[in-house]
Amino acid sequence: MISSLLAYFLLLGSLAFFAWLGYQESLKLKLDNDSFLSARNSQNWIMIGLSLFASGMGIWILFGPSEVGYYGGFYDVFGYALSSATPFLLLAYLGPIIRTLTPEGVTLADFVRKKMGRPMQLYVGIISILYMFTFMFAEYIAIGRAIEFLSGIDFLIPIVCVAIVTTAYTVVGGLPVSIKTDRIQSFFIIWLVICVFLFIINEGISNTFDDAKAYNPEDSWSIGSIDDYSTFEAGLALVLAITAAEMFSQGNWQRTWASADNEALRKGAFLASGLCFVAVLMFGFLGTVAAGRGAVLDPSMAFFDLIKNYNEPILAMLLILGVALVCSSIDTLQNAVVAVVSRDLTDSKLDIEQSRYVVIATAPVAIFLAWYFAEDALSVFRIFLVADLFAAATVLPIFLSLSDRVTANGGLIGAIFGLISVVIYGTYTSDLQTGLDYLTNPVNEYGLANLDVFLSALIGSALVTILVSEVENNQS
Repeated sequence: MISSLLAYFLLLGSLAFFAWLGYQESLKLKLDNDSFLSARNSQNWIMIGLSLFASGMGIWILFGPSEVGYYGGFYDVFGYALSSATPFLLLAYLGPIIRTLTPEGVTLADFVRKKMGRPMQLYVGIISILYMFTFMFAEYIAIGRAIEFLSGIDFLIPIVCVAIVTTAYTVVGGLPVSIKTDRIQSFFIIWLVICVFLFIINEGISNTFDDAKAYNPEDSWSIGSIDDYSTFEAGLALVLAITAAEMFSQGNWQRTWASADNEALRKGAFLASGLCFVAVLMFGFLGTVAAGRGAVLDPSMAFFDLIKNYNEPILAMLLILGVALVCSSIDTLQNAVVAVVSRDLTDSKLDIEQSRYVVIATAPVAIFLAWYFAEDALSVFRIFLVADLFAAATVLPIFLSLSDRVTANGGLIGAIFGLISVVIYGTYTSDLQTGLDYLTNPVNEYGLANLDVFLSALIGSALVTILVSEVENNQS
């Protein structure tokens, strides 16, 4: 464990560095509301790739992948890693198309408004807010737990400190500063991945793989190993759920329009995809290693259980890297939330000063939610899955609208029917109550993401979108 004095020094020192970096970058900027929200056409492919990577790799990477590995096994881990990469692969393909069709855009819902009207824009904006706020307060919980574990510092202190610093430089510099700080933060994260690789080497490559293959935790309901295919379905469900949800992460779409051109966007998205896949796979693999060595008291802390006996300098470095991780994701989410509020919920009626007030307002809300859900990780996971389910029911109607044959009514009705499809599936396989319960708890008997539920949402929404659109086209 790190001494409290050293932990305070590292926490405040790291945050001071990022605050200074953000302030220095802001001095170079002359912002209006559009550049504050979009950094339009200003970033090369390396900057876009590193920014997407840093934004996507929050401190959740120290908790989520290893917990998934512990409970779900190797194929759940592979699914988790793939689900972290696929949104960027889709962005590489879809981003240039949407950027071309909506050159003045800032959010995905800007495109939705153009293709499907104001009601669908509002619906997409609400789903985006739900997902991003869940992501934000989950990140706050994670940094609070991480520093509390490493040093004993009270849970709320690092949360409040991070919130103050990221809010400050986001208010001053908006998205351009977020992208600039992401560049530095991405190098911290890459170094963290290298450290994990060195950890595996230090432990012995053959030994760690043997532990992963053993996978014999004392929890009798923990399933799956590197040689067990039983969790393949849950892993695939994660790919569908997280990929769908990440398409509503407006931080990615903001960087679509921040890219210098379509080629910069494509190459940057591919770079981010590869980096994210490797990072999540390695941390998830460590979860299977922890499980193979025996049960831990808190599976979400499986990674920390592996490194708890390391000396203070290594733990101190991990704390600094954790601060970089959380700052890289929080500032992106703050920028993304204000973009959705400014563009989608208020119909582009906010000026730059009002947008800055929105940034400030997000911090206390997210801190309160982090405090409220701090002791109930299962509830956070469930909120994530609910947001994922709403996203899964909406994502195909949106992207089907790239075809001129898809109508506004078809998309909106299809998105709503995607949720109804979940209820129908649950009713057909069990009863009405089960179907309704899936809307708020879309998991299987092991508590993992339910593949059939997410497939129901995807297929039902797509079929109804196409059907209603064709009926309207034939009538006209």
